[in-house]
Amino acid sequence: MWTEKQRGLRVSQEELLCKNACGYYGNPAWKGFCSKCWRERSRPPGSQRQDTRPSSDGVPPTFSKFEEKKNIEKGRRINTVRRLFWGSSSPPKPQETSESHAKILKAYESLEPGDFTGFLKILRSPSSQRLQSRCTAFLNTMEAYHDLPIQKQSDLVQDYYQSFAEYFRSFPEAQVTQIMEHVEKLIMTRLHKWVFCHDSCDDEQKDLALQRRIRSLNWVTPQMLSVPFPDEKTPVSGDPFLPAITAIIEMDAKRAPQDKLACVSKCSQHIFEALSTSNNEPANADDFLTSLVYVVLKANPPRLHSNMQYMIRFGLPHSLMAGESGYYFTNLSCAVAFIEKLDGAALNLSADEFDGYMRGQRAPSALTKRQQMAGNTRKLLEELQGRQQRLHQDVDALNTQLQKWVQVVHSQLDEATSQFDKVQKAITAQAEASQVVSSSAQEGSQQRVDQQQPNDDSEAPEETLC
Repeated sequence: MWTEKQRGLRVSQEELLCKNACGYYGNPAWKGFCSKCWRERSRPPGSQRQDTRPSSDGVPPTFSKFEEKKNIEKGRRINTVRRLFWGSSSPPKPQETSESHAKILKAYESLEPGDFTGFLKILRSPSSQRLQSRCTAFLNTMEAYHDLPIQKQSDLVQDYYQSFAEYFRSFPEAQVTQIMEHVEKLIMTRLHKWVFCHDSCDDEQKDLALQRRIRSLNWVTPQMLSVPFPDEKTPVSGDPFLPAITAIIEMDAKRAPQDKLACVSKCSQHIFEALSTSNNEPANADDFLTSLVYVVLKANPPRLHSNMQYMIRFGLPHSLMAGESGYYFTNLSCAVAFIEKLDGAALNLSADEFDGYMRGQRAPSALTKRQQMAGNTRKLLEELQGRQQRLHQDVDALNTQLQKWVQVVHSQLDEATSQFDKVQKAITAQAEASQVVSSSAQEGSQQRVDQQQPNDDSEAPEETLC
């Protein structure tokens, strides 16, 4: 149960927010900033997001001619991309509302939340041909330029989100968010194979390193992390965090960033449910974060780093910067950062004890008890298998005896049938003989009656004479 030892992991709500005090959630991947502030800080001084062309205002160049030519070529490629889905090298200016524009907006106003199929039907309708053409052109362009650096592709996708959302600027913010979630799912489901774990980044190497790190920490127990766990006598199959482990593993099978983020939210909700059943007190941020660390260690999700970077680069900014999903994702990033820097002090262990566990020279008492329980269970299974084999042998012997008994019964039945036939024939013959005797007796009595009748006739006249 809940221990009174000092927790090794404490993160306050303020530490989860952006360092720039903008009110959004920060992230260790952005050095503690939110995605918006991080992009602004990462952008070169004086550069504009909407135009990446080199300036020609007479300022002396700060690069060599080769580098300048290279930057100009990059700018041309980006402008080519933007012309294909904007029609120009700069974002389109808002146009006045026309009847067709109002008709399109009216169709999207009736869209139900989460109805992705309905969104596709509206997008493929003749009235939305312009938006559909813009989506198709952008997808084809991104596939054609899939060899661009991953950060450049991320910027293009984020710019496209902004330009598409501008089309619905007259809608309420919540409704624009729902529409953009459909747009993100449509775009990123198609681009997933091109941009996920891109060759221009080292996501694959970091995935392997993180998996090895988590595998080396498989000895960490809930008690070491001060996770509110039900009871030490609870069997392995009764782990209350098993649904959360399953949810975080399912994240790699999703393609859209919002679907991956939904798996993170589902995992977090399962953790809160497990904490509510394990502890009588309401779950707090420390309980949640330590439990999330435990879930990540036990699950060792496949390609965890690549999935998180994919959501950061190509997900909608508001999903990661604010709201429930942003809080859960920020805690997941903190949990991964904690695992990467985990040491003995965080687990209330000395340096020698931590090294002993890492080298496999020591084993936690709870882990030893579980290993003993697993051994006892294995022996019980072997005993049950032996009993099952003996049971099968006894069943086979019983079947043999039953077959023999059936044969004996059949033979006895045949013998009884033959004897019954003989008795029935004897009874039939005896009945026929008795019928013959009775019929002969009746004939004899009839003859005697016939002989006596004439004498009676001769005596009748004498009586009349008298």
